[in-house]
Amino acid sequence: MLIRDARAEELPLLQEIEVAAGRVFADIGMDTVASDEPLPLDRMDRYRAAGLAWVAADPADDRPVAYLLAEPVDGNLHVEQVSVHPAHARRGIGRALIEHAAARATAEGLPALTLTTFTEVPWNGPYYTRCGFHPVPDADLTPGQRAIRAEEAAHGLDRWPRQVMIRPL
Repeated sequence: MLIRDARAEELPLLQEIEVAAGRVFADIGMDTVASDEPLPLDRMDRYRAAGLAWVAADPADDRPVAYLLAEPVDGNLHVEQVSVHPAHARRGIGRALIEHAAARATAEGLPALTLTTFTEVPWNGPYYTRCGFHPVPDADLTPGQRAIRAEEAAHGLDRWPRQVMIRPL
């Protein structure tokens, strides 16, 4: 896969990828997550304009099959969203996007990647542990991480166990 910056005209396709990737949550009883709306185009475009939206594109046709959005939060690069279309899952594409974000953070002198995730979903918490992330105790959350968790709770995501994770670089 080719990893590159997302393009403005691809943002609707990225929404489609997010919706398709989210559908698998229905298989484990997380229907609310499965039916959640994708990030709005204007919000996705802010990541893109900041140079913090990357896609994994099929080299044959340059069409995105996965993407990652990130933003600086309290001195680290926070992974806001990683979505891989199910037709391309389990091929290391998500990990390649995470490695790309890690390289970008390192180049900018940031000490770590952070993210929030469902702890008991196999392709979430356990997956990110295999990618080198570890849980951040609630007592150690930064103000920005607390704000992210509060926003997630307000959106109803705390119906299932969630946590902040960090990967030092």
